[in-house]
Amino acid sequence: MLQVPFIRENKDLVIAGLAKRNIDATSIINQVISLDEDRRRIQTELDNTLAESNALSKEIGIFYKSGETQKATILKEKTGQLKDVSKELNDSLNNKVDELNQLLYKIPNVPNSIVPKGSSETDNEEVYREGDIPVLYDGAQPHWELAKKYDIIDFELGNKITGAGFPVYKGKGAKLQRALITYFLDKNTAAGYTEYQLPHLVNEASGFGTGQLPDKEGQMYHVTEDNLYLIPTAEVPGTNIFRDVLLNESDLPIGITGYTPCFRREAGSYGAHVRGLNRLHQFDKVEIIRVEHPDNSYNALDVMIEHVKDILKELKLPYRILRLCGGDTSFASALTYDFEVFSTAQDRWLEISSVSNFETFQANRLKLRFKNSEGKNELAHTLNGSSLALPRVLAGILENYQTEKGIVIPDVLQPYTGFKIIN
Repeated sequence: MLQVPFIRENKDLVIAGLAKRNIDATSIINQVISLDEDRRRIQTELDNTLAESNALSKEIGIFYKSGETQKATILKEKTGQLKDVSKELNDSLNNKVDELNQLLYKIPNVPNSIVPKGSSETDNEEVYREGDIPVLYDGAQPHWELAKKYDIIDFELGNKITGAGFPVYKGKGAKLQRALITYFLDKNTAAGYTEYQLPHLVNEASGFGTGQLPDKEGQMYHVTEDNLYLIPTAEVPGTNIFRDVLLNESDLPIGITGYTPCFRREAGSYGAHVRGLNRLHQFDKVEIIRVEHPDNSYNALDVMIEHVKDILKELKLPYRILRLCGGDTSFASALTYDFEVFSTAQDRWLEISSVSNFETFQANRLKLRFKNSEGKNELAHTLNGSSLALPRVLAGILENYQTEKGIVIPDVLQPYTGFKIIN
């Protein structure tokens, strides 16, 4: 959530930044400023009324001590009236604050100055590419055909048990999936991230804290009876560890990692781009989350990017990095880089990671602060990244490592799988 003082002091910058998201924010920003002026006016009236009431209460005490009870009685009637006024003002203030917050919840984060304007993924900027695209044998197949051929993922069984988008991993497919999870966690903990096992459901406050609510309410599975949400990413429970927390500056930076299944109600569509593991309702992901001093968050973002690059280098998968345009950047993010692996069998790029800096946007919702060197409370910056999302990494391995004799396991994963080939 944007801070009101920031909006007031940078109105033109905020409007121009949101224009990168193809949002004409002039009206809503003017509404925020107007509501805040009303809030400040009511707050001043309330403060003055309470001050007058306190002053009269002191006078009443003095009159009682001096025996001037008649004067004290008159002033008591006056303080009674002031209490009624202060109650009305306090109710009005609370209503105005709630109205202001409801408006602020609808406003996305202001993109960083280097974010390009654009409306969709076609406007994203490629900033890096590495790895050779393998030349496959004649008759090479996409991963959903390979999964069936080697009996390692059963999409039809998942559809029977639950529905489309809930695959069942079997045999060496299940072992490869488990190997990837363990490998990712080992890489992350070796880089200094503390491992957490996190809940798979969160309450409404957690959804609001990281910005999934109210923006992505329709994309989350909702357990209505308990008002709990299945997590769309470990970012939600992981970042909410720090909700309503006041840190010391010496506590920063903080890095955590965790594996969770993720649940998303994706819009239904058809075609090869959503077949197999390309788009699922349930999938596994290993996440990295950082809480940083504002002065260091963009350096931390670069470190996270290098970390994901290192993993992909070890897996020897061809990949590229995209800087997302305003129209493709998530609601809460100020700057996002997507990693995509090239699927040779599908002849297309598959997104496998997003690494983002949210600056103070989530921290303001979370009330995540630290006490700075001057002893003042300051909002921290939050960041997160996929390290990595498994389905499309697995798809990339199956397709790019396929041979006529079977699917070769990347060298770095063989100690985790216990086998070198799927055949």
